[in-house]
Amino acid sequence: MQHPFRTPLALGALSLCLLLPLTAGGSAARRHAPAAETSASRHAAPALPADIAQRPIAGNVTIARPDFGREMPAEVNKKLINEVTFRLAPAYDLPLLPDEAAPESVTILGPAEATQEQMAAFIRRRNPQPKLACTVEEIVHYYYAEAGREGIRPDVALCQALKETGFFAYGGDVLPAQNNFCGLGTTGGGVRGAKFATPELGVRAHIQHLLAYASSEPPVAPIIDPRYDLIVREHPDIHGRITRWTGLNGVWAVPGKTYGQDILRLWAAAKAPDGSDASLAAAEAKVRQAPDDASAYLYRGIVYEKRGDLARAAQDFAAAASLAPHDLAARYDLALTAAKLGETKDALTLYDELLDEHPDFAPAAYNRGLLQLADGRYSEAIDDFRRALNANPQSAAAQNAIAVSELRLKDYPAAWAALERAAQINNADFDVLANQILFAACLKAPQENAKSKAKAKRRRQ
Repeated sequence: MQHPFRTPLALGALSLCLLLPLTAGGSAARRHAPAAETSASRHAAPALPADIAQRPIAGNVTIARPDFGREMPAEVNKKLINEVTFRLAPAYDLPLLPDEAAPESVTILGPAEATQEQMAAFIRRRNPQPKLACTVEEIVHYYYAEAGREGIRPDVALCQALKETGFFAYGGDVLPAQNNFCGLGTTGGGVRGAKFATPELGVRAHIQHLLAYASSEPPVAPIIDPRYDLIVREHPDIHGRITRWTGLNGVWAVPGKTYGQDILRLWAAAKAPDGSDASLAAAEAKVRQAPDDASAYLYRGIVYEKRGDLARAAQDFAAAASLAPHDLAARYDLALTAAKLGETKDALTLYDELLDEHPDFAPAAYNRGLLQLADGRYSEAIDDFRRALNANPQSAAAQNAIAVSELRLKDYPAAWAALERAAQINNADFDVLANQILFAACLKAPQENAKSKAKAKRRRQ
């Protein structure tokens, strides 16, 4: 009987796995490109028995997954397995942002947190050709001027307009020419709603309508919102009583159960630091305005990290950690940067301190395990991966890393069983499948296995 994983086609699958990039695996945030998965499916499937079930991997892509079994079916060809590089999901490498306020606590009244430049860049990223009767910079300026005068958060109000208009792409009942950015007067079924002569007046009406909900004080500017008086006169239960964005749920939009949260998600995305000049300018302003606030340095450090300036990022993360010694994000981001700079000893120390205080923080445990593994401390690495797995039992990446560590320790039966457990966690994790195929291809053929057993038996006699 021919060994099922030593056929020419199976060895072809082995060759394919060896050619796959080692950094392609990971958690949901770092999944393989669908093209890579499709390629693997296309080439590996013919090597597998016909009765193997087709199991989904992502979307409409399927792969043929063999049943490798819980126990290793043959001895390992040690020479062959020593030539194989097994796959690992890469380290978590996205820095943590400063803690965001709970959505239920964010008030409609208040100052902007995102700059005008950030908001303009955010709009252009999502819609390079907005249907506006003015420039992107002008519409942003109108929101900051009108909302600022009335005490409403201009950046969040603008995000409400982005939600209502689909980033000024429209497509619903309201037409772009109406300059109606918040659905004023629309009730569905083709009802167009209010129309304003200019974008500036449309913004003013939007802000005044928000003010009718959030404050009992009248607007500073003359009222042009056609429904302002209706709110004041007929809805005393609403007028001045909706002070938080989540309070708009089911009131501004019906049913709108997550209306406010949706707006705040856009706001979080708009002000999130990236590597742009606009983000750097915003970050510099945060540090100038609050030089003793750890979150300001954390924000600027993330901008530097995204711009590839790791040295400056490390300085800011260290400043944040000094100002807030128990802040998880500051120490985690500093550890990430130390590892990227090749300062492994410092990174390990930082992870040690962080995990002493936050023992269930799985990303830090996984990352420390990878550093231990790379340094040849395989048992310590297994301990870290188990800690990550205990914190997140659905982490196929951590279970797969345990298997790779067992392989480095040459405990092949334990490694085989660990990979089987990883496949049970996620049978569509390609790192796990690739490692199982690689491992199976390194087993001795039945005749070789029989000879090895006979030889071992003679030695015992």
